[in-house]
Amino acid sequence: MDQLQTVLDNIGSFVWGPFFLIPLLLGTGLYLTIRLGFLQFHKLFPALNLGIIRRRDADTEGDISQFQALTTALAATVGTGNIVGVATAIGIGGPGALFWMWVTGLLGMASKYSEAYLAVRFRTTDEAGDKSGGPQYYLQKAIKGPLGKTLALTFAVFAFLASFGIGNMTQGNSIAANVEGSWNVAPWITGIILTVMTLLVLVGGIKAIGKVTAGFVPVMIVFYVAASLYILIANLVDIPAAFALIFTDAFTGTAAVGGFTGSILIIAIQYGVARGMFSNESGMGSAAIAAAAAQTSHPVRQGLVSMTQTFIDTLIVVTCTGLVIITTGAWNVIDEATGEQISAALMTGEAFSHGLPGEWGHWIVTIGLIMFAFSTILGWSYYGERNVERLFGQRLVMPYRVVFSLVVFVGCTVPLSIVWSFSDIMNGLMALPNLIGLLVLSGLIARETRHYLKHDPKLVASTAEIEAFMVDRPGWADWKSGNVVGSSRTHTGRSPVKPAGDRH
Repeated sequence: MDQLQTVLDNIGSFVWGPFFLIPLLLGTGLYLTIRLGFLQFHKLFPALNLGIIRRRDADTEGDISQFQALTTALAATVGTGNIVGVATAIGIGGPGALFWMWVTGLLGMASKYSEAYLAVRFRTTDEAGDKSGGPQYYLQKAIKGPLGKTLALTFAVFAFLASFGIGNMTQGNSIAANVEGSWNVAPWITGIILTVMTLLVLVGGIKAIGKVTAGFVPVMIVFYVAASLYILIANLVDIPAAFALIFTDAFTGTAAVGGFTGSILIIAIQYGVARGMFSNESGMGSAAIAAAAAQTSHPVRQGLVSMTQTFIDTLIVVTCTGLVIITTGAWNVIDEATGEQISAALMTGEAFSHGLPGEWGHWIVTIGLIMFAFSTILGWSYYGERNVERLFGQRLVMPYRVVFSLVVFVGCTVPLSIVWSFSDIMNGLMALPNLIGLLVLSGLIARETRHYLKHDPKLVASTAEIEAFMVDRPGWADWKSGNVVGSSRTHTGRSPVKPAGDRH
């Protein structure tokens, strides 16, 4: 097992290292940002208005509202990475790593827009009447020939495997460990409760997940951000110095101080980019699966709504965590027992405990981690089931939901160091075919985006108005044909189910 752990760690270091996935993710985000005319900056507020204030396009096809698609994606991405991941980046890469997380988020918004656009543009409807979309479909439908099919199947396999790791067992393990440490509750008890709660939600499918996340995720984020703002207001005089340190350290690195693991510029960039991408999942293709289920009148509209998820995750939640850690000095606290810097797992808790009175800080971090991790389980369950549908058909979706729920208990009760390493690798590998697809399809994305925004720059056009300027557009009829029940089966090599009287 030790040898396997070493092998997995080495593979993970390469996949998420400075010479493979990081430059590809960052480069793709930059390339798409330029091709889309810096769309994430000048369309952010109309997109926020559409997704959060207006929330839905009336009289449109889809399983859940645009707001529910956004909260489902947020549920999957706002997780332990926003608490422990930020601390890891700052602890190893220094305060400057937060700057590179911001850069990653801003560029990642273009990637998130692009993959969500493609997911809706090439979505289909399975035989149960549910929308199916994401890289597992659009890579094959948009890129013709063996390349597209290979990329689609590769993504589906890696996403299916990742759903049990980073989207399930690791999240349950984090919840169980923190609940035991805070309230002395045995992991098996936490495991039973989480398993039952997960199963109750998942049996209802994406509509139940959408309803739960629509009510749960906003409360979760507001709760955590409010506690963070309380601490930042109490440390208001330290905020200018914190920003100065972040921007200075981003380009110089941090020298060793006490027990702090010294970092140079490349480490600050590496950990800032890696943890930023791990937190918001831009370019990985996962959030596009939730976007495909949205009730929307045009793929561009849902692409823009989905883009705001990265903004909320990285530019708001991650920033709150990072500033709290820096302004309270928790990033440079020394463990008296070891004489070294405290671990990333304890750093955020130390920051909140220092910034809030009594035991409030410790409780808020624990409660926040429970909510973030449980929401990630729900979001990733949907990602996994859509890839099960792609690989094996609708008949195995319900068995997958049951097995997925039971695996939560395993995650709560079993040591998971190898699972963590395996999950990191799967997450990275599922991003690879998606990023290749985004680069190949960037011309289509840019061309169709320009056409739509030329006619509806404020995202206020009605369904009838959209139909009027899209009716003769190449691909428009194809997009609407994706709403035909059973159409997903025609793109997977499986024959459609024939009516009972027509079978031979």
